[in-house]
Amino acid sequence: MSVGQSVGDCPELGAKLQVFMVTFFTSLPSEHRGRMLLQMIRQLCSKHWCAAPLLFLCQALSELPPGPLLGIEGLAALREVLCCTVITHQVLLRGATQCFLLSGALRLIDVSAVTLDDVFSFLVHFRADESLSRGTQIWNQLCSWLLDNEGSFKPRIMDGDSTGASPKKETVRGYVQSEVHSYLRVAASAGKVPDSREADKLSRAVLLCVDMERNQPGDKINTTLESLLSPLLDTLSRVSTNIYLPLRKSDKSLQLLLRLFQLGGAASCERAGEERGVLIYKLADPIHEFILRRLLGELQEPFDVERAELYLCVLRQMVVLYKSTPQHHSKTQQTYFPKLITCSLKILSVANQVARAVAMASLATLCGLLEQEVIGVQPETLSALKSLNDYFYSLVSSSCQSLGNLNKQLQKPKTGDDLGSVKLQDWGRIAANFMRDQWICLSFLIKAFGVPESVEISNRRDTLKAAVSCAVEALALLPSGLVLPVLSFMETVLPQLLLHEEALCVEAVTLTWELVQGLSTNALDFWPALKGFISMAFHRNLLQLTDASAPTLLAALKQIATELMELSQSKSGVLGVLLQHCCHTWLPADGHAGDAAVFSTAFSHINILAEACVFGPVFRRDQRLIQDVQMYVERLGEECAANVAVTSDNRDDQLPRTCVLAFLSRLDPSNLQHERLMEELVMDLLKKDNDISKSKVRYYSNSLQHRIKNRVWQSLLLLLPKLREEFVATVLNCVFEAGFCSNHASVKYLIEWMMILILVHYPHHMDGFWACFTRDHDKTKTSICTFLSVLVHFNVIIPHLKDKALHLRKALDIILQWCFNHNFSVRLYALLALKRVWSLAGFQAEEGADELRGMSTVILACLNQAEAMQSTGNANKNWTRIQEHFFFGAFDPISDYSVETIFYTFPSLSEMADEEWIPPWKFEKLLCFSESPSFPLRNPSPDLSQLQPGDWIQQDKGDQNKEERWAEVQKKITPWRLGIQEQEPELQLVPQQRAARLGKLHGALLVVASLIDKPTNLGGLCRTCEIFGASTLVLDSLRHVSDKHFQSLSVSSELWLPLLEVKPMELTDFLQVKKSEGYCIVGVEQTANSRSLQDYRFPEKTLLLLGNEREGIPANLLQMFDVCVEIPQQGVTRSLNVHVSAALLIWEYTRQHLASGSAEVDSKPEN
Repeated sequence: MSVGQSVGDCPELGAKLQVFMVTFFTSLPSEHRGRMLLQMIRQLCSKHWCAAPLLFLCQALSELPPGPLLGIEGLAALREVLCCTVITHQVLLRGATQCFLLSGALRLIDVSAVTLDDVFSFLVHFRADESLSRGTQIWNQLCSWLLDNEGSFKPRIMDGDSTGASPKKETVRGYVQSEVHSYLRVAASAGKVPDSREADKLSRAVLLCVDMERNQPGDKINTTLESLLSPLLDTLSRVSTNIYLPLRKSDKSLQLLLRLFQLGGAASCERAGEERGVLIYKLADPIHEFILRRLLGELQEPFDVERAELYLCVLRQMVVLYKSTPQHHSKTQQTYFPKLITCSLKILSVANQVARAVAMASLATLCGLLEQEVIGVQPETLSALKSLNDYFYSLVSSSCQSLGNLNKQLQKPKTGDDLGSVKLQDWGRIAANFMRDQWICLSFLIKAFGVPESVEISNRRDTLKAAVSCAVEALALLPSGLVLPVLSFMETVLPQLLLHEEALCVEAVTLTWELVQGLSTNALDFWPALKGFISMAFHRNLLQLTDASAPTLLAALKQIATELMELSQSKSGVLGVLLQHCCHTWLPADGHAGDAAVFSTAFSHINILAEACVFGPVFRRDQRLIQDVQMYVERLGEECAANVAVTSDNRDDQLPRTCVLAFLSRLDPSNLQHERLMEELVMDLLKKDNDISKSKVRYYSNSLQHRIKNRVWQSLLLLLPKLREEFVATVLNCVFEAGFCSNHASVKYLIEWMMILILVHYPHHMDGFWACFTRDHDKTKTSICTFLSVLVHFNVIIPHLKDKALHLRKALDIILQWCFNHNFSVRLYALLALKRVWSLAGFQAEEGADELRGMSTVILACLNQAEAMQSTGNANKNWTRIQEHFFFGAFDPISDYSVETIFYTFPSLSEMADEEWIPPWKFEKLLCFSESPSFPLRNPSPDLSQLQPGDWIQQDKGDQNKEERWAEVQKKITPWRLGIQEQEPELQLVPQQRAARLGKLHGALLVVASLIDKPTNLGGLCRTCEIFGASTLVLDSLRHVSDKHFQSLSVSSELWLPLLEVKPMELTDFLQVKKSEGYCIVGVEQTANSRSLQDYRFPEKTLLLLGNEREGIPANLLQMFDVCVEIPQQGVTRSLNVHVSAALLIWEYTRQHLASGSAEVDSKPEN
């Protein structure tokens, strides 16, 4: 993210690409633009693109000035981009790319060069569930475009048109009517179900025509739709009575009807109701009767299974759509459903395998509708369903406690003739669906009826045990993508067996978790399976387990929770699924009071809450890019149709934190359980912070350790207002101890803010705060600046103190001592605190308080002398910067206390990586977030959020300030930089060109530093290479160049030296290529055959490979060396810094070749 950008803004590269594309194409001659655009689009098809660059390329296309640039070839090229290139698994980005691509196509298509059939064939490739959804902005834009270009499209040449006559212009309505007639004109034939793509194309054309015409005056939508579909309506009205109607025609009619249902669902309620009146109410009975007749015995061939799926999809859509019409709703439940259940049960006992598969699919469809509460259970349906329940739970025999009708399998056809035109793998899919459909029925029946009444009370537990055993068996038999109904069944049954069949429950949970883990690389099946598993394994009853009731199962669940959190580090969204389920279970967000017994289970899994508070991996550069682009697309809202069309499935890595923070925001401090949970969580978080502080691992800015500490203190700040005063008193010392630790700036600000708020709310702890200044000075060092920062905000604390004068005098006494500290940072903080505190005490001194008046002369003299001393050089800059810094200037600890400040403004102003900024709108998207007047979501004042990060760095960066403090003093003179202000045009050139303009020469030495990862070493190495004229410096990533530590040592040498990026994993291939180009591969390493630097003669084409600071050079690369050179050493310490070693070799190479170059010049004869 660029400087000045907010989270969710268009990335700078995307914005610049738009400007470049518009500038480039407008600068071309108009006659060349179309050809150039076509070539560019064809190039898009020739490469494999990642999601982000392709999205921004398509967005840039959509911003080009409108013009007729693309004909039929351009449309074909765009279709290739859709089919071959838009293949990213990032669904939202894929949908957004489609939206931009379609928007660009509408601006650039030459309508006189394409037919309406070309256009609608092109539109088929835009998915309704990702982009081109009815009612979205891009859909409305398409309708307007069709209306604006009505009659301007290239006419089609139809069969039967005379060759000499000019074709007639074609309207959208005329095209749709013609296509409907052609679609239903079929030959009498049976066999496989027709391809549905033709129905996709026609249904979209029908709905676009309807929506295009509905804004025209005088047209009514019902007459428009009815006139367009009259052949279809006529066919469907006779589908149950006309025995001579070709089966293919009825299939195609139902396919078109189904696609109209599916694509038309996004329209407004009023319009959708009118369309249902046309498509459903007049045709409900004939369609129902036809489907019922076909399902109950007429479907006997293997290819009829696909036909049954079509019939059941139509039935499901019709039941959902006419739910609001009692007459059809009642008739369906009283007549059709009981008959379908009863007859299907009879068919299950017949020998025909296809008929059994169709019967079970029919029963599963009805049970699914009932479970989703699309329809209610009527008495007639109830009786039939009980018979179905009895069927499943019937025992094989009274002596054998096994259920004979669970996991029943279809028999594999013995010969190819039995399969007909269905392939053997297709039959495997049919058999798997048959078993899945059994579990769909069982999942509903166990919730609705439980174990049948015919089973004796004493045998019910054995029956459930047998059913769970069958469920475990089904997990092994079913394909992974079909196990959801089994998980749903076990979610209901396992809680009933916990206390008596713990071993079986452990087996079921463990096997299911192994299955889910195996799906982690299959995004299509993994997420539904994960949600189903978490609902089952972390069911409220299972969460209530204790070590006494089910120790083995509880241990298994805790282990699974740990593995889920580990998996979430590499797979975004996993912890979010677990946390959303648990938080909703513990504290429902629907406004109902949670069950105290269920809430108490949170104490057994408090590690999940603590982990969520600090969750968030450190992204690689490519992952950060995807996150930024995804957030940008989300921020477009309805402007981008993908946000409407794509089903919301939030896998944002910030979701666990926002979810747990929303959960914490709803905790009630007056509730004893809530109070105890918050206190235990606070202790866990403080322990995490303390463990990092005490570890000997040095961590850097924006490292994972830094981020965890920052997240800990953000969470503690959010919880502080809800904590009891007595509890705050017990942890206050931990807060003070944290202030003495070495912390990065962002963490330091949060700890200081925490101290200020505690002292404001509980001022009697002021004595404990003063005691911090009496600690051993060797321990405090510069960390005392944290406590001096608190005193800078003494103005918000003092109104709450009883003896104000006493505390003022105490503050001044303490601050004056630190004004004379040997450390410059401490003195600077003390002077600022003195200035602020004295401004509070000044009025009392004027009123005659003897003690303060006696101090005033000393303090004023100290401040005046300080101001005078700060008049020049770095001291003046630092004095100005610290006073203007946001924490000491615009920030108010009381009025700026909000979610926005803690989680968005502070991280951005303290230079945390932008993935650490959580914007307020992310909390607003969570309906369960609870804000209050004392804890608002947004900051009431915008002043703080409008600031830019300050450049006060001295105390924040610890020991590094020593180096930066002297940056203004120690300067190297670079002759060609003396006129740098006049050389801005030179900076537009590549490094070689810049250097050549200034008379600098480059040698042939190639320095490879891809194994080095410290920016300071790389910056110094860059400077050395440039000074001694190396040809190129190779880095593992060019992002090092923007690092401030790199720049502090490189002193702009990167502007004059060619840099190349080669990843460590690519080094082997790179070295092989350079060997083939004649380079000698040289390494700095002590080996048995190494050569001494003082004796070695460097070839002109030398490649110098440098090792990592800690591990050196990997063994596989050592084998590629032509020679190893070692540096003669005299000391005891047998190791040099890698930059120093490299500098010695680079200088020796330069010395040798400078000497040879001089000799050649001297040897030339004089003219």
